[in-house]
Amino acid sequence: MKIIVPTKRVVDPDQKIRASADGSRFEIDHLPFVINPFDAIALEEAVRIREQHSSDVEVVAVGIGVPEYEEQLRSAIAVGADRAVRIACDQELDPWNISCVLKAFVDQESPDLVVMGKQAVDDDSNQVGQFLAAQLGWPQATFASHVELSESNLHIHRETDAGIEVVSMPMPAIITADLRLNEPRYASLPSIMRARKKKIEEVEIETLGVKIEPRVQVLSVRTEQSSRTCTRVDNVDQLLECLRGEAEVL
Repeated sequence: MKIIVPTKRVVDPDQKIRASADGSRFEIDHLPFVINPFDAIALEEAVRIREQHSSDVEVVAVGIGVPEYEEQLRSAIAVGADRAVRIACDQELDPWNISCVLKAFVDQESPDLVVMGKQAVDDDSNQVGQFLAAQLGWPQATFASHVELSESNLHIHRETDAGIEVVSMPMPAIITADLRLNEPRYASLPSIMRARKKKIEEVEIETLGVKIEPRVQVLSVRTEQSSRTCTRVDNVDQLLECLRGEAEVL
């Protein structure tokens, strides 16, 4: 059984991001990067499936990006991925083109399961998993908070606005991970040292036969400013009086 885990390289969410003076881009070159947190959850789930069911399960982490991406892919190996593949690309791809590239890679690898984050924390598009499932013609379960694997079937608990929905589907399939699916483990020092010696496979995007056709154009970016005033009150009566005053202003 083979599980593919697509990952995205994003700025560490704990960092403060600012727009450039001309509003053309975000100034992120000097900031540290990590694996998208939702993708880290997906990777953890893939590793747990391997640990719980069989050593025959192979977990493959894949990322689309520049050579610097290898640092994050080595982190994926350190926490349990068997292989890591970087699809070489120096363009910023929108969700549709990412799904096209991943579709070509999945066709090449023929996995039984694709587990990925429900969205990336930089653009929050929440589209790639759905696009990929549609292109492959595979069943999908988005926003997964619990995964059970039995023989060739999957039982997924999905988080929806109306509560938890339980779905069952055959493999191959696409799962997108929600926040409560698991808590990713930390890589041990020996695992980090071993990961440094592992070879990161490289695939040129041209060899996948995908024509990049941008569908999204970023016109401008800006750093949002937030300001607030805080008032300390001594009791509930003062709090209610302040709230009444604010309500009258609104």
